[in-house]
Amino acid sequence: MLAITVIVALGFLVPPRLVAQKTSTARQTDAFDELYMRGKKANAAMKTLTARFTETTTSSLLTKPLVARGRVAVERPTRVVLRYTEPDFHVVLIDGDKMTMAWPGQGLKRVTDIGTAQGRVQKYFIDGTADDLRRQFDIEDHGTSDRPGTYYVTMVPKRKQIRENLTRLDLWVDRTSLLLDTMKMTFASGDTKTMAFENVTPNGAIASGTFSLERQP
Repeated sequence: MLAITVIVALGFLVPPRLVAQKTSTARQTDAFDELYMRGKKANAAMKTLTARFTETTTSSLLTKPLVARGRVAVERPTRVVLRYTEPDFHVVLIDGDKMTMAWPGQGLKRVTDIGTAQGRVQKYFIDGTADDLRRQFDIEDHGTSDRPGTYYVTMVPKRKQIRENLTRLDLWVDRTSLLLDTMKMTFASGDTKTMAFENVTPNGAIASGTFSLERQP
């Protein structure tokens, strides 16, 4: 769950910084840096974001993929809520350095301090440079995608500490809006979690009470 919420907290603008056209090494580096700066500029202009999502989980412990649906809302700088509506209601809320997961149907509520993780995101994805990202990840632009109208980029962590949890991150980005279309996380266990987004709306109004644990109408 932490991996998902950290990526979402980036405001859906990670991928534009990571896309580089496959040309010569020098030109590829130039393209990478250019798109990184485009992404950083767009990132700075975004204050809010809302979207619908479909989350698909595969695991050796499951007989078939588990599919969940819901809505996500982001308010800069550090508020994110994932509100799951199917197959059962639960909420994951980030507010500053605190992440709360509430699952009323299971009588579950858990609060986690994510300050360290948020700091790493800020350092490498928001305040950092393209070279900072290259030092942390092997980044590959696949040039083509099985999803029309998208860029397809993979990131493989270089640090053993990260690979012990997340071994690969696949990102598909809309070529027109430069917003995240789909992301797939592959974990060290071989389990995967894929989130596909639709009806993505940047800088729209967010209703009062969105960033709460209560069920919304």
